[in-house]
Amino acid sequence: MNGVTILFVYAVIMILATVILTKKEKNVERFCVGSRSENWLMSALSIAATWIWAPALFVSTEKAYSTGWVGLFWFLVPNALCLVIFIPFAKKIRKEMPEGMTLSGYMKEKYQSDGVKRVYLFQLIGLSVLSTGVQLLAGSQILSAVTGISFKTMTILLACIAISYSLFSGIKASMLTDAIQMVFMLVACSLFVIFGVRNTGTQGIIQGLSGISGDCTTLFSGKGVEIFLAFGLPTTIGLLSGPFGDQSFWQRAFAVKKEKLGRAFLLGAVLFAVVPLSMGILGFMGAGAGYQAQNLGIINFELIRHFFPSWAVLPFLFMIVSGLLSTVDSNLCAVSSLTTDIAGGKDIRKTRAAMAVLLITGILIANIPGITVTHLFLFYGTLRASTLLPTVMTLKGVRLNAKGIITGVVAALAVGLPVFAYGSVLNSGPYKTLGSLLTVLLSGLIALAVSGKERHYAR
Repeated sequence: MNGVTILFVYAVIMILATVILTKKEKNVERFCVGSRSENWLMSALSIAATWIWAPALFVSTEKAYSTGWVGLFWFLVPNALCLVIFIPFAKKIRKEMPEGMTLSGYMKEKYQSDGVKRVYLFQLIGLSVLSTGVQLLAGSQILSAVTGISFKTMTILLACIAISYSLFSGIKASMLTDAIQMVFMLVACSLFVIFGVRNTGTQGIIQGLSGISGDCTTLFSGKGVEIFLAFGLPTTIGLLSGPFGDQSFWQRAFAVKKEKLGRAFLLGAVLFAVVPLSMGILGFMGAGAGYQAQNLGIINFELIRHFFPSWAVLPFLFMIVSGLLSTVDSNLCAVSSLTTDIAGGKDIRKTRAAMAVLLITGILIANIPGITVTHLFLFYGTLRASTLLPTVMTLKGVRLNAKGIITGVVAALAVGLPVFAYGSVLNSGPYKTLGSLLTVLLSGLIALAVSGKERHYAR
C-alpha cells in the first residue's frame, strides 16, 4: 500500500462515515453547532484531535530529539494545560449566551460594538487561515516525499479531502471524523511506543532524555535557560492562549451537551497529551541511539523508517493524515460559523463558500518558499494571544469598553507581532519572547487604560 492508496482509503472512510452516520445539513445553525447537546465522549475525542495541530506530531519529536525532556516539557505541559484552563471560561460563555455560535458574536453582544466584532473576526479568521496553511505544509512535505507527487499538488489533494466531508454536515461531520481519527492516532501511538521499547530498549530512551547533544538536563539552569527563553516562554504564552483565540474550541463549547462540557474538555486534554508524549519518546529513542537527523522538521518520519519495519511507515502516514486533516476540517467549520457574523447567518451557501475560500488561502500559504512549520506555529501562537486578556477579563466580569478593546488588540498586533517576526528572522529568543509578551500584555493593559482603569463587575 503506497501513499496514494493511504489517501484514497482515508478519504473513503471519512466520506462514508459522514454520509452514513450524519445527514446533509441545510440549516445554518445546525451546520455550525449541531444539536447543542452532542455526545460528550465523541466531543472529547474531537477536542483532542482538533488540538493535534502539525506541531503536536512534528515539533514534539524535534524538541525531544534536539533538546531532550526539557524541550518536550515546554511543548507538552502548556499544550495539555491550556485545555483544562479553558473549561471555566467555556462554561461561562455557554451560560451567558446559550444560543451563541462564535466568540466574536459574544463580544459584539457584550459591548454592543461592531468594531469589537471586527477585530475579533480578524484575529479568529487569521488564525484559521494560518493554521490551515501549516497543516497542509507539514502533511504535504512528508506525503510528497513518499508518493512522488509534487508538493503543490499534494496540498491541493489534502485540501480536497478535508472539504469533501466537511461540506456535507458541518460540525457533525467534523466531530464524527475527528473521533475516528483520534481513536486511530491513539492506537498507532501506543504501537509505536511498544515497538520502540522492544527495538531499542528502555535504556536507549533514558539515554536520550537529555537530547542528542546530551547537555539538556535541567529546566532553569545552563542549557535549560536558553531553551526556556528561545522556545519555552514564547511557546507557553502562545499555547495557554490557544483555545481562547481559536473559534474551533468556542464552537465546540456551544455544541457539546451543556452538563458534560467540563468533562469533555478535561478528557480531551488527557487524550491529546498521549500523542505528543508518544512522538517525544521517538525523539528520545533517536537521540539515545545517536541517530543523525537529515531533516529535523520530519525527524519522526526518519526515525520510523530507520528503526521500525518498513510496514510501520503506513500507519504512521495514516496517523499524520488524520492528525493534520482533523485540524483542517475543524478550521473549515470554525470559518463557517464566523461567516454568520459577517453574512447574518441565514445563507448556507455563503457558509459553505467560506470553507472553499479558507482552503484556497491555506494552499497559497503552504506554498510560500522557505516557510517552515515551526515558524508558522510560533507566529500564529502569538497572533491568537492578542485577544487573550480582553476575552478573559470580559468573561471574568471585568467591564471594559469597546474603544479600549479595539485599541488594545490593534496595538498588540501592531507592536507585538512585528517584534516577534523580527526575532523569528534573527532566530533571537529574547526578541521572540518580548514580542509574545507585548502581544499578550498590550491588549489587556491598553484596554484597561482606555476604559478609564475602571473595573466594573457584571452582576
